[in-house]
Amino acid sequence: MATDVQDKLGSGWRLSLERFSRELDARGASPNTKRAYGSDLRQFALWASARDLEPGGVAYRQLRGYAASLSEGGAAKSTVARKLAAVRSLYDHLVAVGEVPQNPAELLPNPKRDSRLPRTLGRDEVEALLDRIPASEPLDARDRAMFELTYSSGLRCEEVVSLDLDSLDFDSEVLRVTGKGGKTRIVPIGEPAQRALEHYLTSARPQLAERNGASSALFLSRRGRRLSSSDVRRRLARWVRDAAIAGGVSPHSLRHSFATHLLEGGADLRSIQELLGHASVSTTQIYTRVEPSRLRRQYRRAHPRA
Repeated sequence: MATDVQDKLGSGWRLSLERFSRELDARGASPNTKRAYGSDLRQFALWASARDLEPGGVAYRQLRGYAASLSEGGAAKSTVARKLAAVRSLYDHLVAVGEVPQNPAELLPNPKRDSRLPRTLGRDEVEALLDRIPASEPLDARDRAMFELTYSSGLRCEEVVSLDLDSLDFDSEVLRVTGKGGKTRIVPIGEPAQRALEHYLTSARPQLAERNGASSALFLSRRGRRLSSSDVRRRLARWVRDAAIAGGVSPHSLRHSFATHLLEGGADLRSIQELLGHASVSTTQIYTRVEPSRLRRQYRRAHPRA
């Protein structure tokens, strides 16, 4: 299948995409980032090749047509914006290496995204979920430690599965996390998460490691291997069902809840930005949005003449 796709690409596109892939390697892009860029850019290159357009022949007008074709094909606004961002990055690279004189996507506007609040759990829901997970069996103890840590430190799912044993520093009560773009940050670990981790490391992980004792991964599968992101999502879905929590809860919901609860507790945006590993505070500002119903409740409770 991959060969069939490559055969449909013009030679210029094959070379440009290969060079850009090497550039991503040089930047230290994660495998997930490379896969996402690769998929989006192959789709664009196939669209352009079908119209006999090589990289140097694409202009602003053609890019507007590509964006329109994505929307007409039913792609969500966020998906269109992501795909156009990939094209923009590719052409930034082509300009930098002298393959094209200017970036035709530079002035291409992104579709206005629908404003949506992230799914967050209430504090009582977080407690109900985490307290529902027992610590008697190795896999359960692992899950308790894993999801306590996810919420305690605001981790992405990909960050959780990439943790190694030496990522933990119990003496300083912190965790070293490698986030997007290979950037490292230090985040604190809460007391419940520390207790759950200590129990997992002493009572559960040694049993899971018996089949593959050489693994350095913090969280191990039944066979002693590093977990995948899909493993984490599947295990969380199980505990969400057991806790009777509705609403499409994902590992990222725990990260959103971490940030929202910090903000509600009085933490400033800059601190939350650093803890989450956001490159820009504008990304963190999504947590300042509140639902009108919650805003009205707070107003009635706090205002003397509400």
